[in-house]
Amino acid sequence: MGTPEQSTVGGPAASWAGRVGGLAGSCHPGPVAAVTALMTALAVTAGQGAARCVLTAAAVLTGQLSVGWCNDAYDARRDITAGRRGKPVVDGTVGVTEVWMAAYGALALCVPLSFACGLWAGAVHLTGVAAAWAYDLWLKATAWSWAPYAVGFAALPAFVALGLPGQPWPAWWVVTAGALLGVGAHLGDVLPDIHGDLATGVRGWPHRLGPDGARLLLPVPLVAASAVLALGPAGPPGRWGIAALAVAGLVAVAGTVLGRRWERAAFAAAVAVAVVDVALLLLRGTGIA
Repeated sequence: MGTPEQSTVGGPAASWAGRVGGLAGSCHPGPVAAVTALMTALAVTAGQGAARCVLTAAAVLTGQLSVGWCNDAYDARRDITAGRRGKPVVDGTVGVTEVWMAAYGALALCVPLSFACGLWAGAVHLTGVAAAWAYDLWLKATAWSWAPYAVGFAALPAFVALGLPGQPWPAWWVVTAGALLGVGAHLGDVLPDIHGDLATGVRGWPHRLGPDGARLLLPVPLVAASAVLALGPAGPPGRWGIAALAVAGLVAVAGTVLGRRWERAAFAAAVAVAVVDVALLLLRGTGIA
């Protein structure tokens, strides 16, 4: 399969549409779409105006795109060594240089879009994006690999709250729940590739737990996040809070069980729990600030 440089698509046989498709596939489109959609829904639920919701969505989208492209570009050599077919850079659909250019371009757009939502909002969001880049470039292979996920996911609801009129600080429980969801997303995201990562020397936190340990631990932060959202706001959790907590528990456990046969089930469970949590905020009408 050659080196990442040899995989660069730039010859006459490479079509423009093919390269665009390769870039789309290398940005981790599933997580990008899921995070952007959830934060847009949270912005609407929190009471941001239409224009601000569009800005929030654009900032989150460009930030997530930059992180996804950075991840694929930086990991290209390792992915080729591990023989991870299905990744555009590995398959030669798009070149490493093109993916790096896309990552930096998305990051350049993310900065002004984030600050357009407010100084504090922009600073918080860009801190989360910087943490994600730090994961891609360094922390992924360390025992601290969970920290960028916790910071990045905690920054997202804080970004939405600080984008509201008056720039209110986010409630402690929504930031805590975001951090816990981030830890769960990290466990779920690593599991499908954990054997290949171990073979190429990656020793992040989930890798040190081992495939079975990471899979068994997965429900803990996911259910804890839902519990914080259900019990953190003032007043009783109500029927919606109890229902959301029960559903989150079932989904998280199902992701762990199904993850033994279907590799993507663990991450799908993390996304599903996040959807349940956003729905809980919508149904209960609990402000995030």
